[in-house]
Amino acid sequence: MTSTDSSSGTRSRLPQVRRTPGPAGAPSTPPTERSGTDFVVDCAVYVEGRRQAPVAYDEALRAAVEGDGFVWLGLHEPTEAELAGIAAVYGLHPLAVEDAVEAHQRPKLDSYDDSLFMVLKTARYVPHTTLTATSEVVNTGEVMVFLGSHYVITVRHGDHGGLKDLRNSLEGQTDLLQQGPSSVLYAVTDLVVDHFVEVAEAVEDDVEELEVSVFSPTRTDDTSRIYQLKRELMQLRRAVQPLEIPLSTLAERPNDLVPDTMRSYFRDVQDHALRVRDQVGSLDELLSSILQAALARTSVAQNDDMRRISSYAGLIAAPTLIAGVYGMNFEHMPELDWTFGYPFALLLMATLCYLLYRGFKRNGWL
Repeated sequence: MTSTDSSSGTRSRLPQVRRTPGPAGAPSTPPTERSGTDFVVDCAVYVEGRRQAPVAYDEALRAAVEGDGFVWLGLHEPTEAELAGIAAVYGLHPLAVEDAVEAHQRPKLDSYDDSLFMVLKTARYVPHTTLTATSEVVNTGEVMVFLGSHYVITVRHGDHGGLKDLRNSLEGQTDLLQQGPSSVLYAVTDLVVDHFVEVAEAVEDDVEELEVSVFSPTRTDDTSRIYQLKRELMQLRRAVQPLEIPLSTLAERPNDLVPDTMRSYFRDVQDHALRVRDQVGSLDELLSSILQAALARTSVAQNDDMRRISSYAGLIAAPTLIAGVYGMNFEHMPELDWTFGYPFALLLMATLCYLLYRGFKRNGWL
């Protein structure tokens, strides 16, 4: 067995599938008891690019081999026992089955004797009215794909992925389906990368909003919001970046399960994924610069506050000094018997305060 990990991609020829995500922080639906084949979302045999009559998933492989076609079996969060039954019928490698059940895998491509196993991270943007220090921005899931000479099995974890809509779209492209099971793998990777593009564009809008807020004339404290967005962007980076090597392997290295005609399709996805990777990296660098700018503005604002406080302290010190001198109880004090001594002292205080105020104002301290 060999394993490859990393990141990449390009624009899909398939229709875009947009799914409206739920509100941030919405509680997930608790797992419910399942019976029978509820974990099987769809199962179909395709011969010469056309869907055949319905058949049970445990009989589909035999029908596909007899018709020189392939099975596309779609599963949603199967349990270990459920996937073990599928593995027995389709001859899936136990290590790949273990990864598919446990989920939380890093994007990768594993090659076995007569099959491929690919893990993809899916992502969706969580809409929010205002970005806060606790906003969920990027929500991720997983799609695993088992690929054999006469079958392709997709295992979805999470509430997004759009594979049902993808199947409907792909069934209208018989020329592509005639390329075999690898056409489904291409379509899935293409859809996942297209969703990355949508998420990156939406996150870019959040970055622009933060940038405007940080550099606005009004004093704002955006440090916690910037840090939160950087954390959310890291989830997208972890989904995109590891795809480079798997997609490069599918696009460049000959493989019995991936016809030469399909390698150009994977190369297209790879180019697109690379652009998303670069976009995510640029957004992260921009957020780092915005964070530094926010911290610098906070430091400047604190310095301004200290200068104002020091200026007002200086204004108070001048009359305090004079009042302190004339308030000392000594017998021999200058001007004690002078009629205008008191108003003169007040005038002197006011004059010194005015001169200090003018000086501070001219230097920009007030």
